[in-house]
Amino acid sequence: MRLAWVPLLALTGCPSTQSIDPPRDAAPAIDAAPEPFAPPRGATWDPTGDAVHFRVAAPRATRVELSLFAAPLGEAARLTATLERDASGDWYARVRAADLAARGITTIYYGYRVWGASWTYDPAWTPGSDRGFVARVTADGDRMNPNKLILDPYAREVSHDPTTPGGATDTTAYRTDDPNRDTDSAAVAPKGIVLRPTVADLGARPTRALADDIVYEVHLRGLTAADTALPCHGTYAGAAARAAELADLGVTAVELLPVQETWNDNNDADPTSNGGDNYWGYSTLAFFAPDRRYACDRTPGGPTREFQDMVRAFHAHGVKVLIDVVYNHTAEGGGASLLSLRGLDNATYYELSTNGTGFADHTGVGANTNARSAAFRDLTIDSLAYWHRDLGVDGFRFDLAPVLANGCDRGCFRYAPDEPGNILVRAATELPARPGDGGDGVDLVAEPWAIGDGTYQVGHFPAGWSEWNDQYRDLVRKDVNLVGVEAVTLGGLADRLVGSPGIYRDTGRPPAASINYLVSHDGFTLADVTACNGKNNDQPWPYGPSNGGTDSNYAWDYGGDHARQRQAARTALALLMLSDGVPMMVGGDEVLHGLRCNNNPYNLDSIATWLPVEVSAEASGFRTFTQRLLQFRNAHPALRRRTWHDASSLVWLGTDGLPLPAQFFNDPGANFLAWRYSGTAASGEPARSIYVAYNGATTQLAITLPAPSAGARWYRVADTGAWMEPQANSAAAGSEYAMNGLRYDVAARSLALWIER
Repeated sequence: MRLAWVPLLALTGCPSTQSIDPPRDAAPAIDAAPEPFAPPRGATWDPTGDAVHFRVAAPRATRVELSLFAAPLGEAARLTATLERDASGDWYARVRAADLAARGITTIYYGYRVWGASWTYDPAWTPGSDRGFVARVTADGDRMNPNKLILDPYAREVSHDPTTPGGATDTTAYRTDDPNRDTDSAAVAPKGIVLRPTVADLGARPTRALADDIVYEVHLRGLTAADTALPCHGTYAGAAARAAELADLGVTAVELLPVQETWNDNNDADPTSNGGDNYWGYSTLAFFAPDRRYACDRTPGGPTREFQDMVRAFHAHGVKVLIDVVYNHTAEGGGASLLSLRGLDNATYYELSTNGTGFADHTGVGANTNARSAAFRDLTIDSLAYWHRDLGVDGFRFDLAPVLANGCDRGCFRYAPDEPGNILVRAATELPARPGDGGDGVDLVAEPWAIGDGTYQVGHFPAGWSEWNDQYRDLVRKDVNLVGVEAVTLGGLADRLVGSPGIYRDTGRPPAASINYLVSHDGFTLADVTACNGKNNDQPWPYGPSNGGTDSNYAWDYGGDHARQRQAARTALALLMLSDGVPMMVGGDEVLHGLRCNNNPYNLDSIATWLPVEVSAEASGFRTFTQRLLQFRNAHPALRRRTWHDASSLVWLGTDGLPLPAQFFNDPGANFLAWRYSGTAASGEPARSIYVAYNGATTQLAITLPAPSAGARWYRVADTGAWMEPQANSAAAGSEYAMNGLRYDVAARSLALWIER
């Protein structure tokens, strides 16, 4: 049970018939002195029920005014209040509910106006005036401009996009260049919404160790947007309706692409155009607010309640909810528009360039956030804690995570993951990170690279963190698709299959530090990596055009042979699910959803990126194979190790069923690798052992299985070869095929799996 939030309603009084904006030299209707209740940053309903507390961190500001509105658009503030600095250095005000009611404010919309070195306070200033203007930006990076209404970075919900509802795209009101410097943005600016606490049931949280998870990365909207039979398709409520289905597939953790409020309403402005679309959502505007575009109920409080209901639905089926979070940059980019952090305190919240008037950029979108700032570190940790504690999120995947450990003050990058007070360390210790054997806490996953020298940090994150392992992705793709073209040794492949100890073991982290994946949102789908020779991003809507995208795809179309493409996809997926570490697949992989070779569909909010509702017979068979494979992994602890393998738990074997001689591990011409997991080495393992035979060669191989234990025999669970496709390439649990001997033919570029019992 956690606190949810609903709209704050004024307690007394009648609505006013006109806007009221008191003179700025009049006494504001606030109590400046904090009460015994210590409110957090943001807008907080007082426990007594008679006031709202507002608190914001802007260390370099010299004056902060609160503006309160009765509607999100088109009107002046009905009440303004000057904040005072409290003992902590934050700006603070307490506004009485009676004063709100007297001015007709029921649902409370609010924002801030800020003064500082770039714009000093002049009592004669009024909205739209240039009184007090000093500079657009000072040498110390200050960009305050009181004509721009600033969104509270702690706002629990946001009223609307910076581009107003209805598809408008005019952003000049937020700009600070000379023609727009004096334009008052209050009438159109997005505003925070004050929410009232209520009790929300988030369900029983899964406490499963990350090592036991199968992660399903998916776009929240794309999961159900195509299913028009769902009354709330493409929303949190729609996703909740898929919880049982994903659990039945074998998924134990759903990882949602960014769901924090971003700038994406224009996706619907013209459904036949991708211009200006932001489908993925890697451009955060408000770090606490669930994106209202993904809510069926978009009234104030609706997105929060609906998100919590979705979490409860997944928890009811034992599925964790992880979210992709973007703290390394914001929707303000590197431009001159003032929306939130830049107008509140630019130099505190962003890393400046060496000369102070620009920005350091290791994200590719204009400006790093300031990872060394105490205020920004607090903002990040407070946001994570809110999503975990109040909204029920079980873990986080951090976009471009090395930026959050930047130890540089200005204009450079120095990876400093162990620096005192660092965001990475604080997240692991304060949230805290979930223990390796499971329990309370959060799962912390890094995208361990950014842009520029020193930002690629695979294997170098601190204790408590796991990482996307792109070295797993690339090597397995090469081995499955490009044998004879790309050099892959059995030793390199073996290292990836057992959790990449060459990357993680020396740092003292377990196999679960490696998030193994073949594909992600960022690149080809599983279908396309085995059906495309290269990217095709310039095709027309709805499958393009999309700029960017890597040219290093390690993909192959198998000469256009669809049966061979499906076999390659099965083989790759089987390798993924049989590897140590934590497997991650992408929504739609289970039915071979493709994008016609577009490998960068960040801007395609269309039927192309939405998961299909109806699929072919071949895709349905692939789903059955996927389901049985995931369920097999979930049923066998030997595949989900907490510690590194030794000779008692795993042995590498050759085609003769005997231990593989050492010289084969460094031979680039060797393409067959088999391995046997000992069931006795894993607690609760139902099989005596598990045997995997992978033939990466271009010809069929006759192999000999190792001798089974006394009184036991081998049972075939799966074979990815095209010959077995009519049987979904797999057996349901309990109906595995009993081997009559030890000889077996493994088709070229395929994998076979057995259990011993």
